[in-house]
Order: sequence, then structure tokens, then C-alpha cells
Amino acid sequence: MWGHMLTISAIPAFSDNYIWCLADSDTRKALIVDPGQAAPVEKHLAANGLTLDTILVTHHHADHVGGIKDLVKAHPDCRVTGPAESPFKGSTNLVHPGDEVVWESITFQVLGVPGHTLDHIAYFTDVEINGRPVLFCGDTLFVCGCGRLFEGTPEQMRQSLQTLRNLPEKTAVYCAHEYTLANLRFARSWLPRDEGLKAFEEQCQKARDAGEPTVPSVLGDEKRLNPFLRWDDPEVVDAARNYCAQNGLPADSENAIFAAIRHGKDNF
Repeated sequence: MWGHMLTISAIPAFSDNYIWCLADSDTRKALIVDPGQAAPVEKHLAANGLTLDTILVTHHHADHVGGIKDLVKAHPDCRVTGPAESPFKGSTNLVHPGDEVVWESITFQVLGVPGHTLDHIAYFTDVEINGRPVLFCGDTLFVCGCGRLFEGTPEQMRQSLQTLRNLPEKTAVYCAHEYTLANLRFARSWLPRDEGLKAFEEQCQKARDAGEPTVPSVLGDEKRLNPFLRWDDPEVVDAARNYCAQNGLPADSENAIFAAIRHGKDNF
């Protein structure tokens, strides 16, 4: 890495959003992910002596793109990379799933992860920062949760989560919201005997009480704990079948099991 020191910082926005800042300590360049607001980004850049160079967009929702117009006005050389097939028309560098995005010494793979929205993409690099590969996944995968299905189907979302589940276990998962404790309350209601979930909830509660983010999480932990990545785990399948029996829903496939988990969370 030629001695470059790369850091990732959370910039809190709105009530529970995280805008991510990837910074190179050598060049003082910054890459920003999903800036829903411009002001917190400008404040962070100024406080850390950084120059905004690139914005990555995961999907078109206003709490992810709302700050881009003002940021581009203030930083006219900034490249805005986002999904090509999108209602958001402010990207200057349009990408499709399977493309690569190069920033400084890092190459990101663009992953198609529709479900929350149809245009949703994620960015993954196997270049390790703080000892881990990095995934910026927007609102597809949360700590112990997943995004609501505003535009896609349960089948699409399960397939998208399968794509993410296949990444290296040590990957750091940088999602865009602090929804962890609410997600854990739901997960624990479905899986009350899961000791791993119980211990993780206590750990996350401590972090929040100390004013610290619960994000990023680690993909290996998500695979072990997150019900939305466990549609083929016997314990989760049993809970889903019980829920389906009570609510008149089908439980005859992995997609149906996943749909039941999502239905359960939506109505929790």
C-alpha cells in the first residue's frame, strides 16, 4: 500500500444514518458513501483537513443522496459514482453490477443487491482496512437485520443477501443505519433461546450506552446471528414455520422462509 494509511469514519446524519468517510492520510483525499446531508460531511472534511474526491451511491433514497447536490457545488471536481439504472440522476460515473471502481490504491467490486430498492448496489474490496476487507452495503444488510422491501421481492432480497453471505467471513460490514438494537429485539423474539444473540444484544447495548456505533459488524457474526442470513438454519426455519402456520403463510421454500422472517419484522 506504499505506506498509505487508510481510515474509515462514521459521520452521523439525521437521527440514525451513518455516512461513511474513507480517507487516505497521505493524500488527504476522502471518499464519501451515501451522503444524505451535506453539512455533517463538510464539517468532518474541514475538521480533518480532507479534500472530497469521490462519492459512492448505493441507492436513490433521499437519506442517501440528499446532500450530493450541495457537495458537488462546493467540490466541483468530485466524482459521483452510482447505479446506472436509477431514479437518482446526479451520478457522473454510472456503474453496473460486475463493474469495478478504483479509488487511490483500492479496487471496489460493484455488487447488484436489489430488494430494498431495484437500483441498489453494494461496494466490496478485499483490500484490508483495519485488518478487514470492506463492504459498503447501504440498506441491504443491517447489523442483525436487512432493509425493508420497498421495491423488490423477498426472492430478490434473499438472492442479494446470498451474494453478500458469500463474501469472506472476516469482511467488515458498513451499513447505513443504527438500527441494531431494534433488529435484535425482533431477532430475540423469534429466537429467545439463542445465547449468541443474547450476548450480542448486551454487547451492543453497552456500545450504545457509551455513545458508540454498533457498525461495522463482521460478516461471520452476521451469518451466525442475523435471522435474515439464516433462512436455511434449522432453528430459524422452525420459528418461521410456526409463524407461517399462525399467519396463513406458505413455508415451502427458502424464499418463503425468508419472506416469513421479513413479514414478521414488518409486523413486529
